Amino acid sequence: MDNLSGRNYSEITEFILLGFRTAPKFQIFLFFVFLVIYMAIVVGNVSMVLVISMDSKLQTPMYFFLRNLSYLDLCYSTDIAPKMLVNFLSSEKKISYNECLAQFSFFALFVTTEAFLLSVMAFDRFSAICSPLLYHVNMSHKVCVQLVTGSYICGCINSAIHTSFALTLHFCEEHRLDHFFCDVSALIEISCADTFVNEMVLFILSALIIISTTTVIVVSYGYILSTVLKIPSTQGRRKTFSTCGSHIAVVSIFYGTVFFMYAQPGALSSLEQSKIVAVFYTLIIPMLNPLIYSLRNRDVKDAVKRIVYGKLSSQ
Repeated sequence: MDNLSGRNYSEITEFILLGFRTAPKFQIFLFFVFLVIYMAIVVGNVSMVLVISMDSKLQTPMYFFLRNLSYLDLCYSTDIAPKMLVNFLSSEKKISYNECLAQFSFFALFVTTEAFLLSVMAFDRFSAICSPLLYHVNMSHKVCVQLVTGSYICGCINSAIHTSFALTLHFCEEHRLDHFFCDVSALIEISCADTFVNEMVLFILSALIIISTTTVIVVSYGYILSTVLKIPSTQGRRKTFSTCGSHIAVVSIFYGTVFFMYAQPGALSSLEQSKIVAVFYTLIIPMLNPLIYSLRNRDVKDAVKRIVYGKLSSQ
């Protein structure tokens, strides 16, 4: 045990994830509820990836980004859900220190990447609607790969910074995390050292990411709206803007929960409230995204029909 600045700090080797404090019978009920949700996430997002990969008519920039979105949803929900499901059936609910940091690091990586990818998708819709003649030049396959790679780089940078600052946190006797996964807010809450810098880093980085990505989205849709309003026919305006409907729905849900979770100075004050929002953020959104894009998108539904009919006719 080291003595730093007159305080005793212990070397934490594991945490206990308190999760949802309910009766044991209700824990079993929650296990089955979240198991169904996670299965829906896996089936929905894997199906989107396979459909887009298998159908030649979906080999466009828009669906290239959508396939990556499904992959990210699958990754960060898988980072959270399996351990969460195990803990519903476990009395100890332990997670090692290294596993905790790894879970948080990957979560930060994938969620940050998704934020930037959503802004890239808005730029793609802007290019398609506002500059249709130059669309295939502006959004060539090389450019699309670079934009996705850039999103991952931003995710890696944000994850590395947060993980580095998380490593500076000191813990005394308290090792119980009042959360169902290793979120940075829960780690800061139980640290017995001064966490002002960590809280400011969390707030500033979250604000920078939200401001930069939402600026791209708002500006893109500002130009899109201006272009759509210039179309003379009502049917033409509706048809053009309908291609953005799914993306607008996904962006609204995603950024609404991100802002609520991380971009408020008082975000750490109510962990019980944060846990409820985090369920929506980590599991419900990855489940809803493939539903939103498949139910609202005729191209995806037609692709599914072509694949199914093709398989049936080949038998």
